[in-house]
Amino acid sequence: MNKKLKKSLLYWLFLSPLIVLILFPFAVMFITAIKPSNEVLAPTWWPQEPAWRNFIDMWAVTNFGNALWNSVYVSVLSTMLALAVSIPAAYAMSRFRFKGQGFFRQFLLVSQMLSPIVLVIGLFRLVVWLGLLDNVNSIVFVYGAFNVAFTVWMLQSYFSTIPKDLEEAAWIEGASPAKALVMVFLPLALPAMTVTAIFSFINAWNEFVIALTMLRRQESYTLPIQIFSLVAGRYTVEWHHVMAATFVATIPVAIVFAWLQRYLVRGLAIGAVK
Repeated sequence: MNKKLKKSLLYWLFLSPLIVLILFPFAVMFITAIKPSNEVLAPTWWPQEPAWRNFIDMWAVTNFGNALWNSVYVSVLSTMLALAVSIPAAYAMSRFRFKGQGFFRQFLLVSQMLSPIVLVIGLFRLVVWLGLLDNVNSIVFVYGAFNVAFTVWMLQSYFSTIPKDLEEAAWIEGASPAKALVMVFLPLALPAMTVTAIFSFINAWNEFVIALTMLRRQESYTLPIQIFSLVAGRYTVEWHHVMAATFVATIPVAIVFAWLQRYLVRGLAIGAVK
């Protein structure tokens, strides 16, 4: 055994308690999801005969496909809306100086300290006044508005690390300010925009309180509300269906993380040494 392999095994040995701690809830969730209904509450780790059909039954019984589509629709559109508003705002804050800029920056930070439950009554009355109650598009705008402060704060910090000299060099070469922005600035800012989009997507994907308040019919439920409805107000809970739905609900977020992992690492690391 060479020295490099010994060092790798030693590192994995130190990491193993953390890995077990992180994966344990997912393991319990997955094992419960594949247990037959008569073994769900039995104190056994692995079922005698794994019931893979639980995932198919769950999909049909719980109206899971419609809730999954609603969550994807709300999360993607609210993320795009937040980025569309925050990218020009963050660029202006990083490139220009104006009166009250420091106050506005602190206001964005303080707004992140407010829990959505504090504002939910006012938001509910506003949505009712607009006639958008029980409409997933109302959730899109609310989530997008909530994410704007967070995305502006993150992007502005990163945009300030990109040298303005690069854009000025493009202007000297004959490019217009808009073309320099698109061809020079935005490609350099892609890691930060990707990381910000990931966090905005996850915030919208996992949000519960606002969706529970604004959505009334099962056809408009997002995944957190749909899974909650499988547990609340029932005499008997089909835990194998609940765990199967919860396990499937984690897959899109895992795919997003795996797909954009390289941008996530670059976006978090770049700027830390400047």
